[in-house]
Amino acid sequence: MRKWGIVISVFYAVIVFALFVPAGMSLAGVKDPLGTLLSKDMIDFFGEWLAWVPVIALIAGQAILLFLSVDTSFKKLKPRAHVAVSVTITSMLFALLALAGISAVGATVVGDKFLDRYWESAAQMFGIWAALWMLWGIVFYLYFRNSTQVATRAVSWLIKGSVLELLVAVPCHVWVRRRGDCSAPLATSFGIVTGIAVMLLAFGPSVLLLYKKRLDSYSTNPSK
Repeated sequence: MRKWGIVISVFYAVIVFALFVPAGMSLAGVKDPLGTLLSKDMIDFFGEWLAWVPVIALIAGQAILLFLSVDTSFKKLKPRAHVAVSVTITSMLFALLALAGISAVGATVVGDKFLDRYWESAAQMFGIWAALWMLWGIVFYLYFRNSTQVATRAVSWLIKGSVLELLVAVPCHVWVRRRGDCSAPLATSFGIVTGIAVMLLAFGPSVLLLYKKRLDSYSTNPSK
């Protein structure tokens, strides 16, 4: 199971770098980012340290949730540590979804002025993300603290949250593109790519959880 966790994490990282980033740039209006991964636009994108933050957050979240899902060794330790890690990762990813959704709605309502005001500096974006992270952390801690199936519930919340975020981001993107905004599609494309990335991220742990549940049933019922 651990080996499958590593394989899925590497595969997900490749998808993020090779598909999600170029797709997001294409939605934002960048010309032919899908032509080559070594295009000038791609090099310029990854030359900005801020661009690495959501990419690393997604890949790290995928890996940690996977190994929380397939590894049951935490049962021999204090369960609080496992709950704390699950709450931290889930609230981080949910805060990223919330930030993407708010940005898409703001860009739709206010237009390019929203980006000039709230995307003007990295400090502002990190401040909003941190506030949302803390808020969702409190919510998930209260929800998960007495749960015996933390990973399963966390994955379920991420799938539902990503679907809801996409239902917001996709219409917003269509609207700003038809309106002909200059920079607003950056925010809405970020929302679409983030929603799809988190949805796909949640499928990895959910699949391994199903296998793990089946294997556990075999160990408790040897006759099957």
